[in-house]
Amino acid sequence: MQDPLIIGSKTFASRLIVGSGKYKDFATTKEATLASGADMLTVAVRRVNITDPNSENLLDTFKDTHISFLPNSAGCVNAKEAIALFRLVKEATGIDFIKLEIIGDQRTLYPDTLETLEACKILAKDGFCVLAYSNDDPVMAKKLEDAGASAVMPLASPIGSGLGIQNRYNIGFIKEAVSVPVIVDAGVGCASDASIAMELGADGVLTNSAIALAKDPVLMAKSMKHAVLAGRQSYLAGRIPKKAYASPSSPVFGLAQL
Repeated sequence: MQDPLIIGSKTFASRLIVGSGKYKDFATTKEATLASGADMLTVAVRRVNITDPNSENLLDTFKDTHISFLPNSAGCVNAKEAIALFRLVKEATGIDFIKLEIIGDQRTLYPDTLETLEACKILAKDGFCVLAYSNDDPVMAKKLEDAGASAVMPLASPIGSGLGIQNRYNIGFIKEAVSVPVIVDAGVGCASDASIAMELGADGVLTNSAIALAKDPVLMAKSMKHAVLAGRQSYLAGRIPKKAYASPSSPVFGLAQL
């Protein structure tokens, strides 16, 4: 496995994480997820069934695949709710690898970072591997790492907005501030957004709406796969310095004299 993404004790071949919401049915969710090449699928456990065997169950849909589930706490508005939810999920499924997401404002869907920080401390002590969704603030990213987060997930722009990365500098600042993986989350609208995130040095990208709501979700999933790979390779290759003026691409030494 070349250039794997390591979060906590788990290793992933793909640096793309995809969501399971907003698809027309579980079959399309599965087809697009597999086309993306992702190893991990987020699931809003307050909204999508993964525990009731008597109704359509997303776990059953993916039981014959390599996909790992990443339960998230979408819909929770405080630490108490998120902690209770994840404890129930762990009891029902055994899954302790989680995405902590606590929304503080229902209009912008911006995270409540104080409640997130409190929940992170408790869940990490409980033995959960916490991937913490937050704003693009390097100070808060460091606080979440200190609280036990195994990865920080700064937003690129508001959830579902498709606006792409609105503050590229902050992604770099966050990378400098923490030693855990940085997964750019929320606001990715197209493949180039994902590629830019990776070129900025992000360790991974999570996207849902950009794939699920595309005219062709499966084709968009494939494009995200290649975009993340290309962005990562571009980052590792090292871009040329930006200059104010042009420089010739061919050497002038030995140029024929006219």
